[in-house]
Amino acid sequence: MPNVLDQVRPMLEAAAVHGIFALPRPVRRLIAGSPIRLDDQELALDAQLLLKLQKLSGQEKLSAPTPELARAAMRRGTRINSAPIDGVVVADRQIPTEHGDLGARLYRPRELTGISPLLVFFHGGGWVIGDLDSHDDVCRFLAKHADVRVLSVDYRLAPEHRFPAALDDCLDAYRYAVDNAAELGTSSDAIAVGGDSAGGNMAAAVCQIAARSDLTDPAFQLLIYPATDATTSRPSRKLFRRGFLITEEDTTWFMDHYQPDESLRDDPRLSVLLTEDLSGLPPACVVTAGFDPLRDEGEAYAARLAEAGVPVISRRFPDLIHGFVNLRAIGTRFQEALFEIVGSLRAGLSLQKR
Repeated sequence: MPNVLDQVRPMLEAAAVHGIFALPRPVRRLIAGSPIRLDDQELALDAQLLLKLQKLSGQEKLSAPTPELARAAMRRGTRINSAPIDGVVVADRQIPTEHGDLGARLYRPRELTGISPLLVFFHGGGWVIGDLDSHDDVCRFLAKHADVRVLSVDYRLAPEHRFPAALDDCLDAYRYAVDNAAELGTSSDAIAVGGDSAGGNMAAAVCQIAARSDLTDPAFQLLIYPATDATTSRPSRKLFRRGFLITEEDTTWFMDHYQPDESLRDDPRLSVLLTEDLSGLPPACVVTAGFDPLRDEGEAYAARLAEAGVPVISRRFPDLIHGFVNLRAIGTRFQEALFEIVGSLRAGLSLQKR
């Protein structure tokens, strides 16, 4: 019986969350409390309501006593996206590497039968948590609405596999996509890379490494609230250090698992912002959230790309929080932002065709 309850409880929790978000706006505002304003920004009601529910549930951090517990919590949170986006064909893949096969998942809009751009996507989760399922909804959404194929990569996680294992896997996955472009329904010059948070960090690193090697350059880079500097704590890290989904304690916990040696955190493969020369990199869309500890370093990276002559769309969603792309199913504001990101991806890829 306990096993049955364990299976049912997440579904009941997801139904309760959806029910609360479906309440009239005045009721949702009453539950969420007075508007939160910080750093000349006002938090979106959808985001504030989610944070209030998170606080009431006692789950105010992404970190946990062990990585296994943190991963389990993220899997439970994934149940919020209870109804998969339709119109998308999904197939599991295996990517061969010298460290063994990597799990992957290929997404294709059902109506898309010809050649299309491909986005190789690296999920977020601080290099410690997250998997193909945690970002299944995001990848379905990007594939369907950007009208592209998406290859999501299940790279190795820390602390079992520390830096640069995850990045090595992402590089292998990108190389696999280039080498097998025709079989994946794309061409080698129409492959973009992207990811959120830690995934955005590794997408940026893949672009940098490709530009300085014989690896084909990605056509575009989609960096969603990326981690870019593991050496410095910028103002947003302190300003939003707690109460906004990801905490300062979380960011420290993740990095201590991924690269515990502080003296090595200036490696530009990790702290991509510290790379001296950013010229010649693919066009980029850098997305940040106003109420996010990683906001300032993401925007600093966008500024440095622009200074180096790289075409950049730098977009801050001032009313949103870290992790909002995983929250599409419960709040209209999160979905609105995702649609705008899709527009930037489509625009960036279409420019590459000319």
